Amino acid sequence: MTTFHSSPRVLKGGLVIVDPETAAVQRVITLQYNPDALTRTLQPAAFGSESGDKSQALRLKGPPVETIKLEAEIDATDQLAAANNTVIEVGLHAQLAALELLVYPKSSQLQSNNSLAQSGTLEIIPMQAPLTIFVWSRRRILPVRITDLSITEEAFDPALNPIRAKVSLGMRVLNVNDLGFNHKGGSLFMSYLQLKEQLAGKAVPGTLSTLGIGEIP
Repeated sequence: MTTFHSSPRVLKGGLVIVDPETAAVQRVITLQYNPDALTRTLQPAAFGSESGDKSQALRLKGPPVETIKLEAEIDATDQLAAANNTVIEVGLHAQLAALELLVYPKSSQLQSNNSLAQSGTLEIIPMQAPLTIFVWSRRRILPVRITDLSITEEAFDPALNPIRAKVSLGMRVLNVNDLGFNHKGGSLFMSYLQLKEQLAGKAVPGTLSTLGIGEIP
């Protein structure tokens, strides 16, 4: 079978981990297979939605709380066939560990905080995690926080290393209220919002007649 050379290359979705201070890329996690579905939920940040204050009913406190959920599959079959030494040795443990570390502090941070606690330090500064960026094409580059991560290991090699798994990933988009305008993540969010405004401007507007009315009473 020959491949049609003019067919477009299918882009991969994934996560980019960057240093929150320098914005240097620390790791790129590519989804092996793009999910068939991606669910996004937007909860408006509105004044007056609960208090009943009529003067605030049309006001927004800021960007909505946007959450993203997806399910991704990981399969070691092709890598085993290609004699990938890492996969032969540990199966999918390495790929899964890279995802799991998104919600773990570094062991060095834990040890440092333990040393501070044992020395009598009264206030332990919370550990700062790297900035996680969800990339789903050039039009969706979003700073996110992982809210939940579920892994189902579905098949194993003779040494009980996982060789097929399904990952369910929940993310909350971080906006300028979370990070500020001067943070790398804040500037990424503003670029995302501005691009959304540009895309909305390309949408064909409807008319009142299509709704069966001639005017707003």
